[in-house]
Amino acid sequence: MAGRPMHEELEQRVKELENEAAEHKHAKEALRKSQQRYKDIVEKVNDIIYTLDVEGKITSSNTAVKAFGYHPEEIIGKNFVEFISSEVLEETLKDFHTVLDTGEIIAETVLVGKNGEPHFVEYSSTVIKEQGRVVGIRGIVRDITDRKEAQEALQRAHHDLERRVEERTAELKKANQELQAEITDRMQAEESLIESEEKFRTVSEQSPNMIFINKNGRIVYTNKLSAETMGYERDEFYSPDFDFFSLIAPESIEVVKSAFKGHMEGKEVEPYEYTLVNREGKKIESIIATKLINYEGERAILGIVTDISERMRTEEALRESEEKYRLLVENANDAIFIAQDQVVKFPNPKTLEMIGYSAEELVKTPFMNLIHPEDRDMVLDRYIKRLKGKELPSTYSFRIKRRDGEELWVEISTVLITWEGRPATLNFLRDVTPQKKMEAQFQQALKMEAIGTLAGGLAHNINNLLMAILGNASIMLLDVDLKHPHHRNLKSIEKQVQNGSKLTRQLLGYAREGRYEVKPMNLNRLVKETAETFDTTRKEIIVHQEFAENLYGIEVDQGQIEQVLLNLYVNAADAMPRGGDLFIKTVNVTNKDMRGKPYTPKPGNYVLLTVRDTGLGMDKKTMDRIFDPFFTTKGLAQGTGLGLASAYGIVKGHGGYIDVFSGKEKGTTFEIYLPATNKEVEEEEELSGEFVEGRDTVLLVDDEELVLDAGEQMLRRLGYEVLVAGSGQEALALYEKNHAKIDIVLLDMVIPGMGGGETYDRMREIDPTVKVLLSSGYSIDGEATEILERGCDGFIQKPFDLIALSQEIREILDK
Repeated sequence: MAGRPMHEELEQRVKELENEAAEHKHAKEALRKSQQRYKDIVEKVNDIIYTLDVEGKITSSNTAVKAFGYHPEEIIGKNFVEFISSEVLEETLKDFHTVLDTGEIIAETVLVGKNGEPHFVEYSSTVIKEQGRVVGIRGIVRDITDRKEAQEALQRAHHDLERRVEERTAELKKANQELQAEITDRMQAEESLIESEEKFRTVSEQSPNMIFINKNGRIVYTNKLSAETMGYERDEFYSPDFDFFSLIAPESIEVVKSAFKGHMEGKEVEPYEYTLVNREGKKIESIIATKLINYEGERAILGIVTDISERMRTEEALRESEEKYRLLVENANDAIFIAQDQVVKFPNPKTLEMIGYSAEELVKTPFMNLIHPEDRDMVLDRYIKRLKGKELPSTYSFRIKRRDGEELWVEISTVLITWEGRPATLNFLRDVTPQKKMEAQFQQALKMEAIGTLAGGLAHNINNLLMAILGNASIMLLDVDLKHPHHRNLKSIEKQVQNGSKLTRQLLGYAREGRYEVKPMNLNRLVKETAETFDTTRKEIIVHQEFAENLYGIEVDQGQIEQVLLNLYVNAADAMPRGGDLFIKTVNVTNKDMRGKPYTPKPGNYVLLTVRDTGLGMDKKTMDRIFDPFFTTKGLAQGTGLGLASAYGIVKGHGGYIDVFSGKEKGTTFEIYLPATNKEVEEEEELSGEFVEGRDTVLLVDDEELVLDAGEQMLRRLGYEVLVAGSGQEALALYEKNHAKIDIVLLDMVIPGMGGGETYDRMREIDPTVKVLLSSGYSIDGEATEILERGCDGFIQKPFDLIALSQEIREILDK
């Protein structure tokens, strides 16, 4: 029988199919490598700052918990396990005990919002110690739900693409195996296949590819798959009127004609891609291998067509996936890079921006050179252990140094991968410098609060002692004239008590307990008066003053603000031992002018006081401690270390803010913001320097025996009848029995048992018109202000002398 497919043709087809299989394998490998290069990243979220006690009960939280549907008040006092998903509770409890044992941890868990919705979170915790003993835990929680969902989406996309490639590869492998079997059969029966057209047709009909023979532009043979794929009956193909090129997409017709022409000219034609169009108009992307054969005594073209539509779709999906993840990585807010051989590879733009190096420089720069020297050993140890496959927390923090020398705190999430056939790590780096500063400020606030409480209590006790001394000294001075040998000593005692009182004012100021008498004032006047006093004592310092016109009024205690000003002047002078310039300036500002501060000012108007010197300046280490109580750079006998600490407390106690800017040999600038008031500023009245006597009855209430004794003597010397009580209960019993004849009560605010506030309230129940003068070693702030707002008639600060006591009592009684 003339013109049959030959053995060489089938061998050629086998090679073509092997090449196709290799291409599919390459596509799958490219997909696998591509998927390993990319990871999802997480957007920034608001952080929760919290503290726990050692039993896990929440002791404080900021308002960031509102993002989870809670208010801080409703979670404080509850155990943190109440908000942890049951699926991760056991692991989270282990982490809780780990931080108590080791001191710190960075881990992940699942928080349950108030609406029952789970939130994936990442948290960093450290222990709180007091006197070397762990008393609790503080930490920061970050919502990473979006990042988790993005990672899961990436995994799903990866698995889907991998599944599709594996399915197509399996199909091609199966087809190749079937064709290999066909070829084997063909080689074994080569002579019979040449003589038997029926055997050729049998092989053709079982082929996974479309097979046809074209002679003189007409289809003279096609297998069953061709008819099914193209949507025609075979008889339609064989019709003399059938247009072969109607099966070819317009854009591929010239390619096919060129190939046919090459065959007719005796040229070898390589397999090529083209597009078929079936009866319904659907395009089928294909690859065709053709060969010139002898068919029934004439030249014809044998074509074997493979449908590559699925492969093309896979490749397109791969390209789209690569482009999507490339854009994701390049536009990420986190630095993303691969670390291999201890250098940075494949950095995204955020990495270059964060570190300050170019990609070319990073490849030549050991990664450890970018790490802060104090953190290098830790980072290198984790890096090596991770490459060895050891289990480590995936996220931790350390410091890096940018090319310009700036130090940043970063948080890194690391995943072990294979890059170019070798172990490497895929890293996500986030700048957490603001969060670290927030942690430091939080710790500083806790420390300042604890020491402030101690300072306030200490000042209260000292003031009670000074009260006893000053009271007795005032009484003794009444019995001696100016020529008496003890007069000078008693006046010295009074002066030393006043000096001691100034020290307690500093302590109360530091404890934010020192706003003794708050009045609307003009800061320009206070600055002028204090600057003039300072200028007369330090002639080597040139004082420059610049005052804003129409300066807002401020509601402050004059003595406390004067103390702040003098402390700043003295510190400036100490920084300029050889003389220099001191610049003092006031200006009106609003909270909008305070953007970029490490705190969020309350809305409203402020008065800004700037005090700048041209002195030695301070390094960062000193600046970090200048507001610590008892910290001083002066000699042991030259400073107490309370000046700036009390200034800080006084400014905070007035609702203000204080900033400091300095550098070695660059001088120092203090900026103090005080809230403005709309109240009218009034001139102060001069108080009389004489004591006023009386004949009324006074109930004196104080738990300190020395104060009670001194106060009783002072009142009797002023002419008053005195009843004394050492507790609130005793005072209440005396008042209930004698309230008809008691004209005024001198009531200590801080007494054991029934405190001053409760005692006052109970007395008003007996007689709503009771007159009470409140006294305390603490300031007028806090509880004293609350009692005054409830109707108490006045307040006197311990220690007080005979004149101050007499005038306060008469002012209340004579109303």
